Amino acid sequence: MAVIVSNIRLPLETEENEAIEVAKRLIKVLKGDITSAYIVKSSPDMRHKGNVSLVYTVGINLLSEKVEEAAVKAASSQFVTLRSSAVFNPLPGTNKILGRPVIAGFGPAGMFAGLMLAKMGYNPLVIERGADVDRRVAAVESFWKSGKLDIQTNVQFGEGGAGTFSDGKLTTRINDKLCETVLDAFVHHGAPAVLKQQAKPHIGTDKLRQVVKSIRREIIASGGEIRFETQLEGIEIKNGRLQSVRLTGGEQVQTGVLILAIGHSARDTFNMLQKAGVKLDPKPFSAGLRIEHLQSEVDKGLYGELAGHPRLPKGEYQFSLRQGDSAVYTFCMCPGGTVVAAASQEGGVVTNGMSVYNRDGINANAAVAVSVAAFGSPMEGVQFQRSLEAAAFMAGGGAYKAPIQTVKAFLDGNDNFKTGRVLPSYPAGVSPARLDSLLPKYITEMLKTGIAAFDRRMPGFAAPDALLTGVETRTSSPIRITRTTSYQAEGIMGLYPAGEGAGYAGGIMSAAVDGLRVAGAIIENYAPFGFR
Repeated sequence: MAVIVSNIRLPLETEENEAIEVAKRLIKVLKGDITSAYIVKSSPDMRHKGNVSLVYTVGINLLSEKVEEAAVKAASSQFVTLRSSAVFNPLPGTNKILGRPVIAGFGPAGMFAGLMLAKMGYNPLVIERGADVDRRVAAVESFWKSGKLDIQTNVQFGEGGAGTFSDGKLTTRINDKLCETVLDAFVHHGAPAVLKQQAKPHIGTDKLRQVVKSIRREIIASGGEIRFETQLEGIEIKNGRLQSVRLTGGEQVQTGVLILAIGHSARDTFNMLQKAGVKLDPKPFSAGLRIEHLQSEVDKGLYGELAGHPRLPKGEYQFSLRQGDSAVYTFCMCPGGTVVAAASQEGGVVTNGMSVYNRDGINANAAVAVSVAAFGSPMEGVQFQRSLEAAAFMAGGGAYKAPIQTVKAFLDGNDNFKTGRVLPSYPAGVSPARLDSLLPKYITEMLKTGIAAFDRRMPGFAAPDALLTGVETRTSSPIRITRTTSYQAEGIMGLYPAGEGAGYAGGIMSAAVDGLRVAGAIIENYAPFGFR
């Protein structure tokens, strides 16, 4: 355990060592009782732009539990607490697995489920419809240059999942101690150790690619198998229990355990599962546009005269606004990043955002998305997404060029397509277009309301030459694969929906945690397969 001292607020110019000294004074213990002290995380408080401060959380290790408890009591503060390390150690069950476990999808949920199962002796078979990360990067870059889309290997599909082409944010709203386990694993596999000290950790697409390769190697070294360019094409269910799965080329694999970590864009797999009798429910999601600003202007809008200060991170925002039953919010903000071409089906334009670890690009971008209520049937939401993507494809002139418009022209509803300081970063080419013609009226109006409101919170958000790119449709899955408290699909033993595609996560961290939870449920139910 460690004593955690939070909410230590210091002037921007103060060295971080002073935060550690403040924390030591607060817990009122003898110097010899302290074995180590360290910064857990720090973040800027930007509520007063002329007086930005840094807020620290400090961890202090003490000689014994008795001293720790005395320190917390002596401090008499809600900001001084005890925190135990995350321990997730499920005990293997005794039931026999019919064949080794199969994991469909090698994004965060499938990756962490596979890692845990392999380390515990279950010899999982992981299948991924896309290519390994090196060939995937080559395929994506080729698509961005040539406009020739590989529907199996792209920004959505391949080793690491959609997060491999993102900012690599490791933040989440879930309050789960397994988040620490996930961060530890990332650092163990090559991510910068400073991730564990950041209030808003991010790994960047460049470093994340190396981490996923390292995790793959550990899974294989621990007895697991990973097959790329191998898709789940069918499942066999008998008397409410999974019997086998069918893979690319018709290969039939006998198994009583399948983890569905398929990602939010596996639309053909959704169809297959529905036809096989798996219960799918429609769920709310969001749709909108990508907005780009100069990163320097974001910094000014957030930090004021302190923009560019070496103690301050790249400016990063997160805004939301609710009106009645509708909401508009920013999502997946990428400081110093680029807007990427993220299509996975022919004839559709999809945008996403990506940053490298240093976040040193000229532009910043984020999704501005509007909530979309659940449709009446599971696949209606998918069809709605596809209709927006097809409209964007046509507006861009084909070849996966994206339609763009300045914020001023969008807010004014006119045809002035002249760009200004902000140049488009979308790599597959752009074409000017009326973006309000691509979206339903309620989304357009809510986007306009949100952009104006967010400008009041960060001056410059609605800058006339800020740039909008369409469309952003893959914010989350429009379906949920219904599961019970045992993590198994409703009415089907041995089928385990997991992660973002199944509707139980929203980002790298929460998907990885869900993968661990699902793997833990399998471990507690079954004895290891082929344990040596």
